[in-house]
Amino acid sequence: MNGNIRSVALRIALCAALITGICKPAGATTLCVNPGGTGGCFSKIGLAVSAALPNDTINVASGTYKEDVVIGKALSLIGANRNNTIIDATGLSNGVYIDGLDHTGLSNVVVRGFTVENANYEGILVTNASGVTVWGNIVVYNDKSLEPSIPACPGQPAFETAESDDCGEGIHLIGVDHSILTNNTLENNAGGVLLTDETDETHDNLITGNVVRNNPFDCGITLASHPPYSRTTLGVIHNTISNNDSLHNGYQVPGAGAGVGIFGFLPGATVSGNVVINNRLRNNGLPGVAFHAHYTGGAGENLNDNIIVCNQISGNGADTGDAATPGPTGINVYGYYAITGTIISQNVIDHEAYDLFVNTPAQVDAHLNTFLGRDDVGVDNSSSSTVNATENWWGCFGGPGAEGCTTVDGSGVLFTPLLTRPFQGR
Repeated sequence: MNGNIRSVALRIALCAALITGICKPAGATTLCVNPGGTGGCFSKIGLAVSAALPNDTINVASGTYKEDVVIGKALSLIGANRNNTIIDATGLSNGVYIDGLDHTGLSNVVVRGFTVENANYEGILVTNASGVTVWGNIVVYNDKSLEPSIPACPGQPAFETAESDDCGEGIHLIGVDHSILTNNTLENNAGGVLLTDETDETHDNLITGNVVRNNPFDCGITLASHPPYSRTTLGVIHNTISNNDSLHNGYQVPGAGAGVGIFGFLPGATVSGNVVINNRLRNNGLPGVAFHAHYTGGAGENLNDNIIVCNQISGNGADTGDAATPGPTGINVYGYYAITGTIISQNVIDHEAYDLFVNTPAQVDAHLNTFLGRDDVGVDNSSSSTVNATENWWGCFGGPGAEGCTTVDGSGVLFTPLLTRPFQGR
C-alpha cells in the first residue's frame, strides 16, 4: 500500500505542477470577448475560438453568453469571474465541449472561471483529449433533457452509449487522460462528475478539490466502464479522486447515486487501479462508496486493485437491487464475480447502519479504519470469502462484541488484533 500511496502523491504533485506551471508559448496571442463586441473584442466566445491559433488565450469579460462553445484546438479560455461570466446553454447540447473525438490529438486546453448552466446534456463534456484543465467553474442546472421517470435522454449523441439515466451529468470525461478537474462546484445537475470509456480508455486523471452536491439523479462522482462506441482500449483506470466534497447526491429516487460510484455491468468492463483518497462523502442516496460489478454471464468485470483511503463517510443510504445492503452503508463492495486487490484503509465512517458491507467472492482488506456507529455493524461479510479487518478501531476499547462497539456480521471476518484507540496518521 505504501507504494500505491507514494504513486498517488506523485500524481497529485505532477498535476499541481501542471496547474501552477501553465504558461503561454512564444508567439501565442491573447484575444478578448465581451457582450458588446467592443474595443476590438469578439461578441461571442465561439467566434473567438474559431479565430484563435493553437496555444492562444481567450479572456472573456463578465456577462451572459448564450452558446455551446466547441473547442478543437489547444487554447486557454478564461472567464473574468466565475459568478458572473455565464455560458447559458438553454436549448443547446452542452455549455462547453472539448472535442477530441473530431480533432485527433487534442491536448492542452484550459477552461477556467465560468458558470456553465442549462445545457440539454453535460455542462462541460471532454472527449478523447489529453492534458485538459477544467478549473474553478460553477456547473449548475444542466442535463435538462433528462426524462427521469423513463429514464431517457432524447437526442444525446450516439457515442454516449449508456447515459439515458443522467444525460452525462455535470462534467463528463470520455477517453481522456492526464487531465485535471479542480475547484469546480457542481450542483443541481442530474449527477456530478462522470468518467467513462465509450470512445477510449480514461486514465491517469486527477479529480480534486471539487464541491459536488445536490445532484438528485446520480452519483456525486462516477467511474464507470460503458458499452463501446469506437475504441481501441477500454477502461477507467489509474485515476485519483482526491479532496472532494460529495454531498447529498442521488437522493431523488431509490438507488440513484453514491458519493463515489465504481461501476461495471457488461463483460470485460474495467474500472481498476483507481484511488479514492481524503474525500468527504455524506448524505448521498446510495453508500458513500459503492462498487457494482453486476454482470453474471461468465466473463465478469475487472473492478480490481482500487484503493479507498482516508475518507470521511457518514449519513449515506442503503444500496439497492442485486447490490442491496440491509441498511444505510458507508462502503459497499458488491461483485457477482471476484473483485480482487481492494484496499480500504484509514477511513472514518459513522452514522451508518453498516460501515463496510462486502459481497464478492474475493478477500477484501480493511485496516486502520475507524468504525464509529455505536452498536451498529462495523463489517458485514455476506460473501463466501474473507474480509481481513485486523487493526481497526471499532468504537471502543474492547472491539467487536464489547458493549458500545460496532459489531461483526457474517463469517470469515478477521478482526484480531484490533486497535485500542483510533488510528492517528503522521
